[in-house]
Amino acid sequence: MIALSLAEIAEIVGGQPYDIPDGALTVTGPVVIDSRQVGPGSLFVAFAGENVDGHDYARRAVDLGAAAVLATRPVGVPAIVVDDVVRALGALASAVVERLGATVVALTGSAGKTSTKDLIAQLLERKGPTVWPAGNLNNEIGLPLTALRATEDTQHLVLEMGARYIGDIRYLSSLVPPRIGLVLNVGTAHIGEFGGREQIAEAKGELVEALPSAEAGGVAVLNADDPLVRAMSARTKARTILFGEAEDADVRAENVRLTQNGQPAFRLHTPTGCSDVTMRLYGEHHVSNALAAAAVAHELGMSVDEIAVALSEADTLSRWRMEVTERPDGVTVVNDAYNANPESMRAALRALAAMGTGRRTWAVLGPMAELGDDSLAEHDAVGRLVVRLNVSKLVAVGGREASWLQLGAYNEGSWGEESVHVSDAQAAVDLLRSELRPGDVVLVKASRSVGLERVAQALLDHRTEGEVTGR
Repeated sequence: MIALSLAEIAEIVGGQPYDIPDGALTVTGPVVIDSRQVGPGSLFVAFAGENVDGHDYARRAVDLGAAAVLATRPVGVPAIVVDDVVRALGALASAVVERLGATVVALTGSAGKTSTKDLIAQLLERKGPTVWPAGNLNNEIGLPLTALRATEDTQHLVLEMGARYIGDIRYLSSLVPPRIGLVLNVGTAHIGEFGGREQIAEAKGELVEALPSAEAGGVAVLNADDPLVRAMSARTKARTILFGEAEDADVRAENVRLTQNGQPAFRLHTPTGCSDVTMRLYGEHHVSNALAAAAVAHELGMSVDEIAVALSEADTLSRWRMEVTERPDGVTVVNDAYNANPESMRAALRALAAMGTGRRTWAVLGPMAELGDDSLAEHDAVGRLVVRLNVSKLVAVGGREASWLQLGAYNEGSWGEESVHVSDAQAAVDLLRSELRPGDVVLVKASRSVGLERVAQALLDHRTEGEVTGR
């Protein structure tokens, strides 16, 4: 973060200084919410959670080098006390970004946010210092923490915006107003909370409503292949750029295909020329993500050849998202266990089918959360897709939702031992260890709450015995 005195921070957040020594203190390090991440000059933000109260770690944070603590009560060390730590954190981020000249790029969507954010970051880094979220810090706490990592030399600030309710993205956009807003898609993630895709579209569209006008430099980057996203052009005063495979898309892909390893290749078209791309990532769904990133990069001055090279060299930056590892015995493990929704499940299964041409394929799948009344139908549909893609074996892990996955596969024609339902991660590991053969390809995917990354980790463990460790 840029250097700020505690007096300046107190004024920005409307807080009351406590236990500040006579000598002025200045925050010169990162803003953190975990005392284990404290460094010299940090500002430690104390949250009172359900299980852990950050105020209890205030003394430790200062002992480790924090300049002060942002808290809701005096803690016996230098502190700025506020009524609402979340709001104070947001106010601090707003003030810091306003002082900087960085271009703010924000993106949202039902699927692919984190992967696309990582692609955008890798492209824009080639033009200048870029800050982006680690993992998926995309809520009212994570977004300010990301913004506060910006410094005087930051040229691009890339922010991911998630939403569980109407108004969430409007609030996030008010904290750090973006100049470029990207909407990837409107799917079924969190449909249980929103009630339908139209309501999800209403929430995602808050991003383009927050953009400055075209005359002021605002740019809305919209998915031409998603009707609900394309329609958002009517909700913004910003200039609109379309990306996708549609013929009228400003940035589009032609001749899309997957290599024999399941990596996407295509011809990239932009308003200033064309170039070929072959990605290191896995799965055709990354084509749309790549086009979105390309549209942002083109808007910020990168040539089509620069973009194509950067996309072809981009790697996965975030853990457990189509991480592909080949074991010494030739078994390939695809760890996509960070999260799951119907759209990302379908994309991952198609990637598995492409990667497994001529090999045995395994889909180790767990429940998809937050689908509400659509949960049965969506799990059933995923189970059916496993069969239609000729995946060799489905291992459904967990309780009721997992049984729905297996039922869908059974009703689609998966009989005998082609699909199996196991109770937990350990049972899945035991099954796989006994039946995997060299050359097999294993996809592991479920919602984050299920913790199926433990299955992938156990399969990659060099030991051949032992229990799955906890998360």
